[in-house]
Amino acid sequence: MSKRKGMILPLVAAAMIICCGGEREVTVIAGTETTPAQAGRGMVSSAHPLATRAGIEILKAGGNAFDAAVAVAAALNVVEPMMSGVGGYGTILVYDAKGRKVRFLDSSGRVPAALNSDVFRAPTPGYEENRRGPKAVSTPGNVNAWEAMSKEYGKLEWPRLFDSAIRLAGEGFTVSEGLAGAIRSAFDGFPERAKAFYGKNGAPLNAGDPLIQKDLAATLSAIAEGGARAFYQEEIAASVDREMQSSGGFLSKADLAADKAEWWEPVHINYRDHDVYTASPPATAFPSLIRLGLMSRFDAQKLGHNSTAYLHVFAEVTKHAFWCRLAYAGDPGVKPPPLERLLSEAYWKEEAAKIDLDKTRPFSPPGLPPAEDSHTTHFVVADRWGNLVSATQTLGNAFGSRIMPEGTGVWLNNSLAYCTFEPKGNPMDAHAGRRKLSGDCPTIIIKNGKPWAALGTPGGHTIGQTVPQMVLNLIDFGMNIQEALAAPFISFAEPDFLMVERRIPQSVRDELAALGHNVRAVGGLTNAHGVTIEYDEEGRPLRFYGGTDPRGEGLASGY
Repeated sequence: MSKRKGMILPLVAAAMIICCGGEREVTVIAGTETTPAQAGRGMVSSAHPLATRAGIEILKAGGNAFDAAVAVAAALNVVEPMMSGVGGYGTILVYDAKGRKVRFLDSSGRVPAALNSDVFRAPTPGYEENRRGPKAVSTPGNVNAWEAMSKEYGKLEWPRLFDSAIRLAGEGFTVSEGLAGAIRSAFDGFPERAKAFYGKNGAPLNAGDPLIQKDLAATLSAIAEGGARAFYQEEIAASVDREMQSSGGFLSKADLAADKAEWWEPVHINYRDHDVYTASPPATAFPSLIRLGLMSRFDAQKLGHNSTAYLHVFAEVTKHAFWCRLAYAGDPGVKPPPLERLLSEAYWKEEAAKIDLDKTRPFSPPGLPPAEDSHTTHFVVADRWGNLVSATQTLGNAFGSRIMPEGTGVWLNNSLAYCTFEPKGNPMDAHAGRRKLSGDCPTIIIKNGKPWAALGTPGGHTIGQTVPQMVLNLIDFGMNIQEALAAPFISFAEPDFLMVERRIPQSVRDELAALGHNVRAVGGLTNAHGVTIEYDEEGRPLRFYGGTDPRGEGLASGY
């Protein structure tokens, strides 16, 4: 069962009886805007049903959330190839139940050492095209991160985690409406080697056609057999290097060999007796916590969910946090953001007092913001031991740079397109050799000392704006995880627009406009996934609830 992008389908929740270890358990698969999936031993929610099932297979085989997360990520590379994969990057937040600790695993890699960022700025001829093609390719960090997570916390053998992905790539699967649309939109820009299997008789594949990716199956098999080294230091790396040299990219085999995944302490705040964690710098997720901190100065329940008053306050809050991201984001090894101040009660009180409840303030950026897209994926996994993984991964644009090194089946990212190139040298510029800054916002919420929720979404610069609204839905408005993800959202957009999903009534949009907001009605801002956990009297996970965004084609399911 699935939900198609851009539509809310009136699907009916289904129940299935599964026997596991002699125990008879019931799983309810999320099928409406209000009904979450339910299960007793584990839960996976991802943007594609086949990837969700790959994770469930690992959990049933005795693997934990960390094992299942690798399987889900690898499967998404196959069935959602425009969104993420081994040629991409991302941000992973985990909860280690044994260590009782939230950790952030950065898989965003570093900017190539030989990069000249002037190629992305005027007056360089073709500077805008350079932001989309081979020059925008940065070091892919995903495979190193998957291996780091597996080595640190996994239970199953590494090769087992790739079984589903390799099978799906080698034997094929049926193309969905969403994937067919993505292929159709990008097909003319594909290299011939990609057109050979993304197309048929010279035309792009249609929904219902099989997609078989033999080269990608071989790449995933090599990674399964040889670990991350097979990608970063052996023949795959050599193929990437040759492609970059021939196409004029900056990424080199030396950049690949030097890449490593890095564990960081996450950042968090206490919001109404809930500890909300997200990725720390070098990720740029901290503005999501600024938004929650500022909202803590208001009575959200009294304002009313998605009322004009509530949305006006959040719009003013989110604009300020957007300004903070542009002003303060940076590589923590060079110039860390002043988080002690930005995440303090004193700062929230000071900035909240500046909000005018009767009119909006114009947005004045500290520098020109980047253009961003929403071709990203998010997934969550929870297991019976209480471990959690909340991961956002991407290629940048759809199919990344549209560069596929020969024989690999791998799309390389165009992550450098998401830097801020003006003024030159600003903290979010593309700095050669520095850490790549990611705007992903995977989130874990701790309640009464135990992990209660994990969630996240794709959406480019909207990610750090819609995720806090989901948190508010859960905490302030008492929604279940499915309701919290399905509710309509707003987001600030440069230069000074307020994007409002059309499901928010026209009367509210008109009232926001009367307050001075430059309202733009949009379809969907998110494709979110999330999980909440219920515990028994002894503090053991009792039941899992999974949510999947009705705007997408994903599936939340457990066992």
